Amino acid sequence: MIVTRIIGGLGNQMFQYAAGRALAIASQAPLKLDLSEMEKYKLRSFALDQFKIQVQPAKPAELPARRPKTLIDRVSGIWNRRPHYEHVVETSMTFDPTVLQRRGEIYLSGYWQSEKYFSAVAAEIRSDFNLKGAMSEMRDGTRTQIVSAASPVSVHVRRGDYVTNPAANAVHGTCPPEWYDEAMSRMQQRHANVTFFIFSDDPQWARENLHSTSPMHFVEPQGDGRDGEDMHLMAACHDHIIANSSFSWWGAWLNPRMDKHVIAPRQWFKAQDKDDRDIIPASWERL
Repeated sequence: MIVTRIIGGLGNQMFQYAAGRALAIASQAPLKLDLSEMEKYKLRSFALDQFKIQVQPAKPAELPARRPKTLIDRVSGIWNRRPHYEHVVETSMTFDPTVLQRRGEIYLSGYWQSEKYFSAVAAEIRSDFNLKGAMSEMRDGTRTQIVSAASPVSVHVRRGDYVTNPAANAVHGTCPPEWYDEAMSRMQQRHANVTFFIFSDDPQWARENLHSTSPMHFVEPQGDGRDGEDMHLMAACHDHIIANSSFSWWGAWLNPRMDKHVIAPRQWFKAQDKDDRDIIPASWERL
């Protein structure tokens, strides 16, 4: 069995699932999700159930053995009856090819933010991340606008805790208005009739700071917990300008078009000690 630890927001959950799924396919082994930390996590909720994944949460008895804390645990032998997994813990942000070579009872603990962990099974991952249900009426209307546009480009502005939380800001930082100006200008040079679809958790800031001679459509966040639908709206666009965010990373990656163009921040992290060389696919442009 392969068990992958799930923690964080939707984009991080997707990376963790995708790495586990790829290893499970390579091993011809079942995959289970460890949701024990998500049950206590206050910042985000488990969100993979928006998609057509067929994987079940691991039962307590299927999780890695913990060293017995009490005499009763030791006498009962509960610890010995638990599966004894090989713990594969992410030690850096760079791609580790040995992860996909592991076999047996494997427990994955990390973020695995690189498509290199699952590029060999990209079709299966995209299929798993199809929406389980129909889009809301408002989002379906936005999707109609996107598919009707000649050259729709998604633009993601990530702010939220990257601005309000000093610790998060020190690690991540945000893309300034000048960066978006240049990225949007480059998209205009590629296409004659661009329409920008702006996605942001701070739409007021986006309206005040993003400027373009091309049409801009601001997609209002709904706050209904159905963020996977917004991600699929991004994926419906032809091209993408993504923030330093796993959410818009997936919005761009889920777009299966071979001719798509993606512009991503050259500096993914504000913190200088983070090695981000494997986060952005080689075919994407770093600005």
